Amino acid sequence: MILQDLQAAGTSRRLCVFNLGFVTNPRIARILTLAGYRPTLRMPRPGDAVAIWGASPTAWRGRKVARRFDCPIVTVEDAFLRSILPGRAAGRLARRGPIGLLIDPEGLHFDPSRPSLIETLIQKPLSPEMVQQAKDGLDRLRAADLSKYNLHDSACPAPAPGYVLVIDQTRGDASLQGAGRPLFLRMLQAARDENPGCHIVIRTHPETAAGLRPGHLGAGDLRPGDLICDGPVSPWRLVEGADAVYAVSSQLGYEALLAGHRPRLFGQPFYAGWELSRDESPLPRGRRGSATAEALFAASHLLAPTWYDPCRDRLTGFAGALDQMEAEARTFRQDRHGHLAYGMRLWKRRFLSREFGDAVPLRFTGRPSDKVTLAWANAAHVIPNVTHVEDGFLRSRGLGAALTPPLSVVADDLGIYFDPTAPSRLEALVSAGPPPGGRVRAQQLIDALIAARATKYNTGSAVRLPPANGRRRILVPGQVEDDASIRKGAGLERTNLALLQRVRAAHPDALIIYKPHPDVEAGLRPGSIPQDVLAGLADHVARHADPVALIEAVDEVWTITSTLGFEALLRGTPVTTLGAPFYAGWGLTCDLGPVPQRRRARPDLAALVHACLIAYPRYRDPVSGLPCPAEVALQRLVEGQIGQPPALRLLAKAQGALAGHAWLWRR
Repeated sequence: MILQDLQAAGTSRRLCVFNLGFVTNPRIARILTLAGYRPTLRMPRPGDAVAIWGASPTAWRGRKVARRFDCPIVTVEDAFLRSILPGRAAGRLARRGPIGLLIDPEGLHFDPSRPSLIETLIQKPLSPEMVQQAKDGLDRLRAADLSKYNLHDSACPAPAPGYVLVIDQTRGDASLQGAGRPLFLRMLQAARDENPGCHIVIRTHPETAAGLRPGHLGAGDLRPGDLICDGPVSPWRLVEGADAVYAVSSQLGYEALLAGHRPRLFGQPFYAGWELSRDESPLPRGRRGSATAEALFAASHLLAPTWYDPCRDRLTGFAGALDQMEAEARTFRQDRHGHLAYGMRLWKRRFLSREFGDAVPLRFTGRPSDKVTLAWANAAHVIPNVTHVEDGFLRSRGLGAALTPPLSVVADDLGIYFDPTAPSRLEALVSAGPPPGGRVRAQQLIDALIAARATKYNTGSAVRLPPANGRRRILVPGQVEDDASIRKGAGLERTNLALLQRVRAAHPDALIIYKPHPDVEAGLRPGSIPQDVLAGLADHVARHADPVALIEAVDEVWTITSTLGFEALLRGTPVTTLGAPFYAGWGLTCDLGPVPQRRRARPDLAALVHACLIAYPRYRDPVSGLPCPAEVALQRLVEGQIGQPPALRLLAKAQGALAGHAWLWRR
């Protein structure tokens, strides 16, 4: 392959282009550059190639130049996992561009007149490892509910099962090879003739539904009982509910094949001719042959595309592209209708506008009402049916009370993780278990967190502890005593003093190490213990200490609801809880507090971590400004690329000087 040869040689090749989109679209130009090409608006020289965009209206220019200068042609097209919105849509989301390209030096995957890179790859034997990667990748794609465009809503109900699905496409689509409405009417009639008594569902193309391009079929083509599906229904849910699928060359027809259908095809797309579809117009005998769905998926999603990581600005594999698109899709699906936010402190509004304003600008209000859709968790109790917002568990280098913006937040439409008195979305995720590939991904994240010595706030200095002299070392993390997790989730012990007294009573001979909460140490929040009282309960007070070093140095951790207990779990340290933190009640901790009976699932650590650190929070990359996976957020923490705006640094210093007047900045 040209791309592999170029990368192996460490060189780049001039790619002469005659379509301004190649150079004016930053994402496309960047992917080509990283793939070893140098797009240029010049006539070719010996050794150059000419690039054309699929079968676009400008492709003739490139073909003419290539013939004149006897240059090879490289066709470029969007990959089958592209973006949230179609490129023709308006707005910031559409301008991001594709997350992957098909850079094909052999042909064009939807042009049946000659082989393409995908067709060639399908015919090559696959190793058992690649077959498994294809199965795993397809399972992940379906579980994440991702397709080429991802403006669909996973919660939008599909039609009742038992229909025949007829897939429309946009007029002038290059993959139709000039076919128009007569072919679609013939396909619709065949669907009726071959499935008597079944009602028809016509799936409108997303660009047609958005008013960007007309389709071929409409309401005038329906019969009683039929319907047009032009809403944001998941393509995977749509094909799963169908008894039969009819398509010309749509990607949705391919996804139906991958979902187990044998679609009836009236065109000659790349997925036709492999004995996996019923083809109205078969290709010449011997052109393709027999193949498995895994072989098709490996070629179309794993091997042929050039995938891009827009946060790290580098090429990646299918899994990396999927991680990124999953993060972007989750954000879009939660925010697609816009939010009116209540209870948001002034200093937080800048990053909250960035976090929740991708699809529709975020609006703020100082008055609770039934129009509010988003509220900071501490203020959400005054508004029913609102999405609760809080900091995530991998937050920052610095304290929230010190006005350090978070890398992650959670947006919980059921409750909030620190309130065990009611169900939360986190509990639902833990109970459901991780999706395909989730457990492996979570274990890799655990390993990376441990290697990076990362915690929620990532503060603290070196630790020097007294010798244990054979005694059991127990770490007791202090908490902010008016914190919501204490108010909602504590048991009998609701203060740091009561916590220490309970631990000392249970372990009179242990070496007890008390770590005050950073916000309490900074004088920003309540929870301090008088020094003379503290001296009688704790053998050592680890002030301003690195929590990871403490966890590594002790035999167990006792806590009410502290997140440090979760960080100890990640590192294999036994944890005893006296309250009901989000990580208690799942069989991984010794629980002495009032844990809800509804927490019946028994996940392993990786499954719990997937729910808590991958599926539940939303991460925002401070470098690119994009929604990002947990792995990118961790990398930014490690690299220190999480700068606090200068205005907030000044405000934080003023806050420290006025620590005795905390009412000035608290909610």
